[in-house]
Amino acid sequence: MTNSPRLAGRTALVTGGSRGIGRAISRRLAREGALVAVHYGHDAEAAARTVKEIETDGGHAFPVHAELGVPGDADALWTAFDEALARQDAEPGLDILVNNAGITVPRGIAEITEDDYDRVFALNARAPFFIVQRGLRRLRDGGRIVNVSSAATRVALPPIVAYTMTKAALDHLTLSLARELGARGITVNSVAPGYTDTEINPTLAVPEIRRRYEAASVFGRLGAPADIADIVAFVASDDARWVTGQWIDASGGVHLGP
Repeated sequence: MTNSPRLAGRTALVTGGSRGIGRAISRRLAREGALVAVHYGHDAEAAARTVKEIETDGGHAFPVHAELGVPGDADALWTAFDEALARQDAEPGLDILVNNAGITVPRGIAEITEDDYDRVFALNARAPFFIVQRGLRRLRDGGRIVNVSSAATRVALPPIVAYTMTKAALDHLTLSLARELGARGITVNSVAPGYTDTEINPTLAVPEIRRRYEAASVFGRLGAPADIADIVAFVASDDARWVTGQWIDASGGVHLGP
């Protein structure tokens, strides 16, 4: 028997790891013993705050800055990661990659512009693809890739059609990578949140909308970021070594019926 944390001695990178669901994932992985690279695109204060929270809890983390959704983003991210990791006096390489960063474009097909479409795909689909591509030589055998998808890919939601298309693309990337990387013992899974209570969802400030979202779950409440983070921590651990290529519903049962 051992009391060692499940992820002790491992290094994780969480994109968009300083706020919302990403912040909860960063903190959860660190609590399991991982050294966590908290990526951020614009909000350095939020990243510093998340790192400080992790350290206060007894964990280890460091911030990594790179703007995603722009040309050269994957190379910039990995360069920043390599340099920051070296300053931690840690071994080069990575054990856990969580592709969490993303944006929503809340417009239907009649309103969305080509710029809107290109922007959401660049950040939500293109960036994870090339982050994985550039990161494979860093990812150790037996590693984990977790793609944060969306429960919206299983239903028709016209008001966020472009966003949902990007997450559907991410789901297929999960399948293809799981098949390709299995020989290295690397698992790849999608975790799909539903309605989640984060500060970056402004519609939750509208009481009627909030009540509707709460009622959608069989549990009668919104998901908490920690609900999602706990599932990510499971698939990132050795306990999920026989789980790969899966789409894991983390919605609180929003699709189970009226």
